[in-house]
Amino acid sequence: MGIDIFSHDLAAEHSALLLLSVVLILGIAAILSLRHRPSPQLLSDTKEERAPGEWTPKLFRYPDFPSCSLSLSDIKPIPYRPFRWGQYNVTMGIRNMPWEDWIELDDQFDTYHRIRERRIRTQAIELVHELSEYLHKRYPAAFQVTRVEGAIKTIRILPLDVTYELPPALLSRSKGTSPPFLRKVEAGEAEEAMKIAALLVQDDLALMVEGSDGRYYFQAGAICVPGFWRMRDKIGLPLDEIHLSGNVPQYREKLHTSFERFFRRLPVDKPVIRNNYFVQVVRPQGQDRGIEDDLVDPEELAWSTTTNGPEGEFAHGHPAHPPERPLVSPETLRLRTERQTLRRLPLSGAVLFTIRTYVIPIEQLAKEPGIPARMASAVRSWPESVETYKGKELYGSILVDYLDKCAQEQAERGVKEDPAKSYPF
Repeated sequence: MGIDIFSHDLAAEHSALLLLSVVLILGIAAILSLRHRPSPQLLSDTKEERAPGEWTPKLFRYPDFPSCSLSLSDIKPIPYRPFRWGQYNVTMGIRNMPWEDWIELDDQFDTYHRIRERRIRTQAIELVHELSEYLHKRYPAAFQVTRVEGAIKTIRILPLDVTYELPPALLSRSKGTSPPFLRKVEAGEAEEAMKIAALLVQDDLALMVEGSDGRYYFQAGAICVPGFWRMRDKIGLPLDEIHLSGNVPQYREKLHTSFERFFRRLPVDKPVIRNNYFVQVVRPQGQDRGIEDDLVDPEELAWSTTTNGPEGEFAHGHPAHPPERPLVSPETLRLRTERQTLRRLPLSGAVLFTIRTYVIPIEQLAKEPGIPARMASAVRSWPESVETYKGKELYGSILVDYLDKCAQEQAERGVKEDPAKSYPF
């Protein structure tokens, strides 16, 4: 089946660079042909045999988990520090994930919402309803919903006083005793659903759909704050080509088979989580370019212009080469860390990949007990391929020297890291 890419021409409105913000690929058999699927089944044996690209919809309910009654303004970002002492090992790094940890919101929600809203212009149904059900259950102080026949009709973000009307739910029930079925999805409502989903959370969202060849393809998503990769370079690619074209270190040797097997076997009721990290450089304070991007996103959450150059000129699959070498100092260095989750959607069988990004000043990080020494050890342990992938040539010596200095000062004061801390904190 052909793949259609839907996007708006924004040249007259903003810049062509924003085209990558949200791209919705429709014509996906697993989503748009759902009307041909059998009626949903109760979630049972997650190891059932099935042909590649085939999926029997599952009836799924979230298990009980604690709701977070705090106002978002009272929730601090979780301090992920996903680096270890000693040798750097390339692994999948996935861990089992409690359901209450799937989507994390905090007091930076309004900032992320402004940045994401500015970059969204186009972009299904199952995703936005899954997110809405979860967010209302997990964060009742932040989200309010209305329902029609049990399905969510509207969701309101209380701190922002913003309300979104959801497209009708994917699972349709006809009158009488006939079983529920998966309705046909129109292109326009799928775009709207993806847009709403992107604005309900601080995470980027990517939908991976299994093809008849058994490979998983990046078929739809809302990628607003990727920092150093562009959706246009990866959309439509299978999982292995996404990693290989991005020169992910040791992917072919150590990760390829594990990733393919994992995606194939991922059950509906067992989501997983992983973390990673990078280092980026930002402009010194007071040196913004006088454009809206700098005012909305001074920390370069959406795109790491100072590190990688302009988004439109980025050379996918090649090391970063900014047009001007940036001023690298402790003040301009940032830890960019990602918290990623993977879960299978029960009706379509698509795998949802969420990416929550945190950007923390290195000067702030270096004040945390034991963190400078641990991070310096981690950076020193990078193999050459990882150094290239993470762009260490740009900032490495300045970063490590500063971390060593801060670690020495902490050692002299008798400051030590809390031994109770465990990865990835």
